[in-house]
Amino acid sequence: MKRTALLSNLTYILILSILLCDAFKSNAQQNIIPFDSDHWEFFDTQLTEFLGRSCLTGTAYLKNTTLENGVIEVDMAVTGLRSYPGILFRIASPQDYERIYFRPHLPALFQNVVQYVSTFNGIDSWQLYTGQGNIASAEIPKNEWFHVKLEIKGDQARIFLNNASTPVLEIPHLGHGIRAGKVGLFGPIDGTAYFSNFSFRQDSSLLFKLQKPAEMPFGTIRNWQISTIFKLSAIDNEMTPEAQGIKNISWQEVQCRPDGIVDVSRYFPRQGNAPDAIFARTTIESASAENKLFAFGYSDIISVFLNGKLLFCGNSAYTSRDPSFQGIVGLNDYISLPLKKGKNELMIVLVETFGGWGFIFQDAKAIYQDKQLIHRWEIKNKLKCPESVQYDMKRDVLYVSNFYNEGKEFISKIKPTGEIVNIEWISGILQPAGMCMSNDKLYVVGRYALIEVDPDQGIILNRYRFPDPGMPNDVAADNNGNIFITDSQKNAIYRFSGGKMEEWLKSDDISRPNGILIDNDKILVGTSGDGCIKIINPGNKSISTLVCIGEGSIMDGLAADGKGNYLISDFNGRLFRISGTGEKKLLLNTTAPSQFCAAFEYIPEKRLIVIPTYSDNRLEAYEITGMNP
Repeated sequence: MKRTALLSNLTYILILSILLCDAFKSNAQQNIIPFDSDHWEFFDTQLTEFLGRSCLTGTAYLKNTTLENGVIEVDMAVTGLRSYPGILFRIASPQDYERIYFRPHLPALFQNVVQYVSTFNGIDSWQLYTGQGNIASAEIPKNEWFHVKLEIKGDQARIFLNNASTPVLEIPHLGHGIRAGKVGLFGPIDGTAYFSNFSFRQDSSLLFKLQKPAEMPFGTIRNWQISTIFKLSAIDNEMTPEAQGIKNISWQEVQCRPDGIVDVSRYFPRQGNAPDAIFARTTIESASAENKLFAFGYSDIISVFLNGKLLFCGNSAYTSRDPSFQGIVGLNDYISLPLKKGKNELMIVLVETFGGWGFIFQDAKAIYQDKQLIHRWEIKNKLKCPESVQYDMKRDVLYVSNFYNEGKEFISKIKPTGEIVNIEWISGILQPAGMCMSNDKLYVVGRYALIEVDPDQGIILNRYRFPDPGMPNDVAADNNGNIFITDSQKNAIYRFSGGKMEEWLKSDDISRPNGILIDNDKILVGTSGDGCIKIINPGNKSISTLVCIGEGSIMDGLAADGKGNYLISDFNGRLFRISGTGEKKLLLNTTAPSQFCAAFEYIPEKRLIVIPTYSDNRLEAYEITGMNP
């Protein structure tokens, strides 16, 4: 009786599953929009057959439809020859739209197989859309149909391939912002790419994770004026306008994009296929005569003038330097500007040939320092990739781990005044990272083991190996002598207690854990996978979020100020104060000179922050004023 009933239930479930599957397929089929003139406006298009399907090749816009939030799905097939097929969305005009496309001729390991670009004035500025949020690697199958799904909500979008559960590319900020527009398909008509089974739906219920606002690189020159367009053939791009007799230029104030790039396509269309040129200018004020280093990037050809004098000419056009050269815009070049005291005019001539034109300039030595911080001392060029600092209150000394020295790494001993006691105090620890004090012993995270050090004798007492370590990183101890160590590669935290090392917690909710702090009855962990500070309840191991700095942040240093607030560092070069409820305040930004902010130490009694800068080989000390010890 029971076996018969069970079989009957299984049969019912199987039949129901088949019916639901058929219903889903039937519903999906009903949503397919046929490629015909009733539904589509065709541009250089051919209706054909490929791999057993009726399909479209070329470019077409969906008629009588606008989409702001929703889902676009289509099957695509490519031969693997050079081609750039994709989806157009939020089309305002044939000259202004959002676009995603594929480079199926590139191997999967290339980072720009999938490309997002925001098109203004008909210019496909792909050289200005690079890095995270704009490009991604992917395996594009050849001579078979594959599925593409594009989801759009607000100013974000994401792309899925072949019904994968995770997107191949997440676009955090669409260039045209939030708006509705037409939908289209874009591809060549040369037999390299095909579309079939197109469908879409309006959907405002899609859920996207909250993205932090795009941050302009600190020190970026923001205030520019650009001229109208000149044909390159009509000017000398190695002379200022005045020097070649060009008068009455009409100058226009322009805005940098949130990433600091001035995108010329947002202001002017191209004037034809022959190269175009514009002049751009800004004013730099200097308190004294000095040589100041600036980082800059540009596309495609540039001349740089300071106070009328030509200082630099460069060519960054596509394939101009070698066959694989992309000519993308980034802070990849440097120039030393001989500034005079007072106002200086920086002027450029920018030439466009292909792929978008734009530029960015940044003061390469710019540092933001909150008025509460006072720089007290620094140690330069004595350390070897200083990674972590630990204060020993009993002995009133700082221990500094020197992470990389070609296998001869060491721990340094330094006074809080900046005086070096012993630069190579302890050796024999491979790649020492985080440190903590517990029961009057110093514990150091090595590559494969937790190292116990006697601070009085300066000797290694014990090595406690990690179970199958990935990348052990930082360490903290509670009042009961339990020691917790993060493993950034394994998304795990080890616990060392009673002489036993164990994997205490492993969770995707602590993605790439780095800095760790024990504050009263909670454990704080910096998770570099999402740029957040998580709070772990050590009793039930529940995980919550205190604050997020943003993706790309490497959450390295953590310290409590004893007043319910925290100091945290992003290894990239930023120091924040965080309130107990998650409000953040920037105290220091050294990202422009690439001066990192690794696992710092804060000494409340001295109001002193000591920051190791890793590859810059510095130890920097700041006093925080306005905070009582």
